[in-house]
Formats: sequence, structure tokens, C-alpha cells
Amino acid sequence: MLKRSRQLDVLQRLLRQFPVVGLIGARQVGKSTLARALVARTRRRAAFFDLEDPRARARLDSPMLALEGLRGLVVLDEIQRRPDLFPVLRVLADRHRRPARFLVLGSASPPLLRQSSETLAGRIAYHELSGFDLSEVGPRALERLWLRGGFPLSFTAGTESASFLWRQQFVATFVEREISALELGLSPATIGRFWNMLAHYHGQTWNAAELARAFGVSEKTARSYLDFLIATFMAFRLAPWHENIGKREVKAPKIYLSDSGLLHAMLGLRTRDDLLGHPKRGASWEGFAIGQVISRLGAHPRECFFWGLHSGAELDLLVVRGRVRLGFEVKHTDSPAMTPSMRSALDKLRLSRLYVIHAGEATFPLAPKVTALPLRRVWTELSELR
Repeated sequence: MLKRSRQLDVLQRLLRQFPVVGLIGARQVGKSTLARALVARTRRRAAFFDLEDPRARARLDSPMLALEGLRGLVVLDEIQRRPDLFPVLRVLADRHRRPARFLVLGSASPPLLRQSSETLAGRIAYHELSGFDLSEVGPRALERLWLRGGFPLSFTAGTESASFLWRQQFVATFVEREISALELGLSPATIGRFWNMLAHYHGQTWNAAELARAFGVSEKTARSYLDFLIATFMAFRLAPWHENIGKREVKAPKIYLSDSGLLHAMLGLRTRDDLLGHPKRGASWEGFAIGQVISRLGAHPRECFFWGLHSGAELDLLVVRGRVRLGFEVKHTDSPAMTPSMRSALDKLRLSRLYVIHAGEATFPLAPKVTALPLRRVWTELSELR
């Protein structure tokens, strides 16, 4: 398994500052493995509770009695199964000298965030764990990471066939397991069909009416399905940027599946050749590159947008932090060139800099304030936002 040193550094820093840290991310993304690696690195006394294990749940029938005497690091895995533990954690977090720190792991965001925000405000910090990124697997593995995605068991599988099978099985079982765990009252089969249909809309602006008609449900129901997939880290929404610049701007968000490997499994793309010959190749590369850039910048979702005009000009990713505005246009080519759309974005959005992320090897200037940057060099040549 790959060492995830950067992720471990983040957790150590947060645990020094906060009595409770929430490590959230998709199921099978490596949260439990990372927690055990953290214990091994720090050599701290640790107690683990896997809340999907009935024995662990039984130990917590009297949670204050079970947790109060523990010292060091206490890990509570799949915390969304026991939201009643959050009030107990608040009491334990407020103890003098804080004899224990708590690392809570969750595979769905809304229940975790809602419960903890009510009881642990000021006491908890969150870190979202995604799949492997280029900083962890190295630039030579870029094509493999794009095809297989970042889930550890998919990326490290011995063959392409084994990786594809793992992703197929993940897709087949994920929805039913998550809906059951979260007690949402939704139909697993219906959500699964919607998820597969959404793969064909990957990289497009969200049109609730169109998707609702195609699926035969109301717009409200279509939005609830999308909210579930975002809540469980299977999809992400890129908000539109709009301001008064005298043009008709796109107001709908763009929707992407979070993991390129799962996208390819849903589209039936087993090999690199299958992917390169598919109509969704460009959209897949776009979503994959956007995820890498956002991760490298350390940007919060509230800082990330896309921009588009109904006349056709657009920008794949706009990152805004204070006065800094960075633009990113993604092209699956090794020889990108300036376009009228890029010039429009540079001018109308008052960009500090525009990067054209491409599939080649060389970094070179395209125009004043515009740089062509290979995706494989994003982690070495693009600075984290401060």
C-alpha cells in the first residue's frame, strides 16, 4: 500500500489543535487504514471502535462509561451509525487537560455534519479524504490513475480486469448499503439507475427538468437523488460564478462523478483504448484534472466555481480566494493554444493567472498571464493557495 504522508500530516496537525477530528470520505477510500497508520506513526495509545461491528456497538451501550476512562487516541469508525455519541463527545472534549483525543470516521457527510455541528461547535475540525492523487502515486502513474480512479483497491489491483471487476462490484453494492446505513427511505434500485444515468451527464450543467423527464420523476425527486450522491461523496457539484458584467451568465451548476474509475466502470470502459475512443473522454479528463487541481490548491468547495456565458465563452474552473482569481481550462491534448473563450475569461473575470491544463509533457507560456501546464506537473509547479 502507498504511504499517505501528506494526509497523515494533516491529521496530526488537526489533532494537536482540536479535541475531536472528523475524517470523512467515501466508503473504501482508506479512512480506517489511514487511522491505523496514524497510530503506528505517532505510537500513541489507541482504542478502535468499528461501529459496523455489533461487538463494538455493544461495548458502547453505556458510552460515557466506555469512553471516559480511555487515554490517547480514540477512533470511532462509521460514526454516522451512532449519532447519539456526539453529545457524549462534547462532554469528554471539554475535560480539563483532555486525556484523550477523538478521531471520528464517517462515510456520509450530512448526518455527520448536522449532528456534530449541533453539539461540537468549536471543538471539531473536519478533513475530507479522497482517493489517491498524483502526489501519492507519482506522475508516471497518471494514465493508470485516470483510468482506474483513486480508490486504493481499484488502483492497486494486479490487472486491469481485476480493477474493473472491483469497481463494478462497488457500484453494484454501494447504494443499497449506504441507504440501509443512513435509513433514508429511498429505493436502492432507483438511486442506482439514476447514478448510472448521471454518468452520461458527467461534466454537463445540471438540468433538473431534463433529468427528471428522462428518468420519469419530479424535479424535486431528481434533486434529492443528486443530493444523496453528493452526500456520500460519489458526485460533486461545481457552482456557477456570476457577477454583473453585462452578459447572460450560466446560473446552473456543473455535475461530475467524483471518481474517474467509477465513471469508467459505469460507461463500460475497461481499457485505455476504450476510454480514448469514447465520446465522454474529454469530460472524463476534465473532471479528473479539476479534482487534481482543487486538491493541489487545498481549495475549499466554497472557493471553486465554473463560469460560462450563454453566448459560448466558458472557463472550466475558477478558484477565488480573497483578491486572487485563478482560472483553469482543461484540454485533453499535448498542444493547447489560446482561444477566444480563454481571452474572454481572462478579461471579464479579471484573472490573476490562467492555466491551461493539458495532457502533454511541457510547460510553456501561451500569452501574458497564461501558462500551459501539464497535468502531471500540477503538484510540482502549481503552488498551494495561502
